[in-house]
Amino acid sequence: MDNNQLTRKQKQFFDYIVSYKQEYGIWPTYREIADTFGFRSPNSVTQNLQALLKKGYLVKSEDDEYDLAPEHDPKLEVAPAGIPVRGLIAAGSLQEAVEANLGSITLEYLFPNIDRMYALRVSGSSMIDADIQDGDFVLLIDDDIKNGDIGAVLYNGETSLKHIYYDRNGLRLKPANKEFEDINIEPDVFEEVRVLGKYVGHVNRSGIYRHEGRKKTN
Repeated sequence: MDNNQLTRKQKQFFDYIVSYKQEYGIWPTYREIADTFGFRSPNSVTQNLQALLKKGYLVKSEDDEYDLAPEHDPKLEVAPAGIPVRGLIAAGSLQEAVEANLGSITLEYLFPNIDRMYALRVSGSSMIDADIQDGDFVLLIDDDIKNGDIGAVLYNGETSLKHIYYDRNGLRLKPANKEFEDINIEPDVFEEVRVLGKYVGHVNRSGIYRHEGRKKTN
């Protein structure tokens, strides 16, 4: 058998990744892959990815992330630049339909500061009461964070997405899930705490959600 030929299980694994990426435009998480194939450990996911890499079906990007090899990456339909606005519709009494080309709704329209925005993928369920689920992409912006805002924090090589409160000696990170406890950070003189960005929305399979801010409680 050709060394580059996939086994039946490897082909099922690869086909799942390809179909998932075609449908959602992103890669499945390790947890999603493990749940689909009944793997008990993330190591099984890694072993299959490395096998596909060795056989040339996957490549490593500049960021050392897995990606589909060009010769095995089906051409995807190019997404439109925006959502077309095709006319006017009455929200009161019945009125004559008005069709017109009124442009399109773009990400720039939804997020005016998109040039300062980036995304991180969520791992965990400590923010579910803020409608942020495991696997969602949170949208962050480099901006001032007020007491109680949701933001991403980097401390001692570890990150967390929480409501941020400023205490006298550091930060208090409050989850949006009663099953999780607050995290208190009181760094010493040699430790650095960085607020990576302010949460402004998130993206998942259901759509794009813009955070408008809400009343915060201590």
